[in-house]
Amino acid sequence: MPITEILSQNAKNFGQDISLVEINPETLEKHQITWSEFELVEATSGIKFRRELSWGDFDNQANQFANLLLDRGIKKGDKVAILLMNCLEWLPIYFGILKTGAIVVPLNYRYTADEIKYCLELSETDFLIFGPEFIDRMEAIKNNIPRVEALFFVGNDCPPFAESYDLLSATYSAEAPEIKLTDEDDAALYFSSGTTGFPKAILHTHSSLMSACYTENNHHAQTREDTFLCIPPLYHTGAKMHWFGSFLVGGKAVLLRAVKPKWILRAVSEEKITIVWLLVPWAQDILDAIEREEIKLEDYDLDQWRLMHIGAQPVPPSLIHRWKRYFPNHLYDTNYGLSESIGPGCVHLGTENIHKVGAIGKPGYKWDLMIADESGSPVPQGQVGELVVKGPGLMKCYYNDPEATAAVLKDGWLFTGDMARMDNDGFVYLVDRKKDVIISGGENIYPVQIEDFLHGHEAIKDVAVIGLPDHRLGEITAAIIELKPDCQCAKEDIADFCTTLPRYKRPRQIIFDIVPRNPTGKIEKPKLREKYCGGSVVEAQTEN
Repeated sequence: MPITEILSQNAKNFGQDISLVEINPETLEKHQITWSEFELVEATSGIKFRRELSWGDFDNQANQFANLLLDRGIKKGDKVAILLMNCLEWLPIYFGILKTGAIVVPLNYRYTADEIKYCLELSETDFLIFGPEFIDRMEAIKNNIPRVEALFFVGNDCPPFAESYDLLSATYSAEAPEIKLTDEDDAALYFSSGTTGFPKAILHTHSSLMSACYTENNHHAQTREDTFLCIPPLYHTGAKMHWFGSFLVGGKAVLLRAVKPKWILRAVSEEKITIVWLLVPWAQDILDAIEREEIKLEDYDLDQWRLMHIGAQPVPPSLIHRWKRYFPNHLYDTNYGLSESIGPGCVHLGTENIHKVGAIGKPGYKWDLMIADESGSPVPQGQVGELVVKGPGLMKCYYNDPEATAAVLKDGWLFTGDMARMDNDGFVYLVDRKKDVIISGGENIYPVQIEDFLHGHEAIKDVAVIGLPDHRLGEITAAIIELKPDCQCAKEDIADFCTTLPRYKRPRQIIFDIVPRNPTGKIEKPKLREKYCGGSVVEAQTEN
């Protein structure tokens, strides 16, 4: 069934129950308010720190926006883009678009004005809804996006070139529009993360979105009693599709607009969170804050927290071993997926397989996989090849790009571009991105293996390994290392630590710098290559 039916059912069955909570800790810090004081302060000052929405109001707001769009001429197959930070309005707007039969187009909030324009043109967007953080960017391109017929603004002080969503939508009927939807109707255009250039538009159907609900709920057994903490951006498939497991059963979600360790733990404590999905840097930050004694776990009520899971990037086993020292009762899971496979779940470790931490796992619910060679045939077990997946959440295509589609969708299989191997027990281990493999003196070197090793050093917060041009070997390995705060470490210390690696895997250059990651946690290696591959960096080389 179309995914909009889940919202209608939740509204009917649990209408008065809370569906969504938005928490903005920056408001508390700005006004020097404690969490326990917020209700009194809101009542007397109007300052909003915490907002919530019932299932009934969630559905009503989605219906109102849908009826507004239909009144303005939106029809099945048209495109409506969302350019918003995480907020209480985000998901009702998303489902309102879907209820019209239009295709929802979530946009990355880090896009520049030119990137926004590019994505609007590529997706053939008809309407756009945006928030206050994007006024300057939208003003810069508003006269150069002729296809976009209407701009709606969420928030106070609507700019003159847009219309107020808050004022307009509230005047429309909250009755569900009578638009017939089917499982195979086009539903959403998600953009690839763009770590290798301008992003591609990835088209998914309602059936694909529904598959994410079933996969996630099968993997993590969400019930109405669970509360899911959502921190990553909603424009990406990762956070939203993990929430889909709770959405399917009417479970509550908390949107936390902060990533500081103290606010994550405070939200878990105060909102009685049971499930938290983290990116690797956030988990690292929590552990570092505990070990620096900036956070004391006894100050928080965390007994109900049952599951911590991670995805979007390779997970260093050392990180999870540290996590279990402080949170021994947590279930843990690793999730692997791509926007092309409707986000997380096509491969997952499984909470029962923590002894295999380091692997991304086995095929997810109703998914299949193989490790393939260049011809698409399976490689012998244990050998490295490209991870290829097949399942109910595969994209329909790259929108308006048949050549790119044909390059990755072959006979119902998605060629992920990730290099992997399978052990004797059938568990898959990521080796690296196909394009990130370093070829040095004829040897294939997989950066993720070196990154995992370096994460074991107590002074290292984050690390990225890239290839640098070399006139003799073709490429040499360079480790860009971000140290933990207040940690002292010399290049010689890192070189000594690496002596247990095979000689050809040892970094030839060690560079101390910030490791850039995009909002979904992936290392932005093109930025590092651009910065360091120009030959302008002179580094002390370690011995080979």
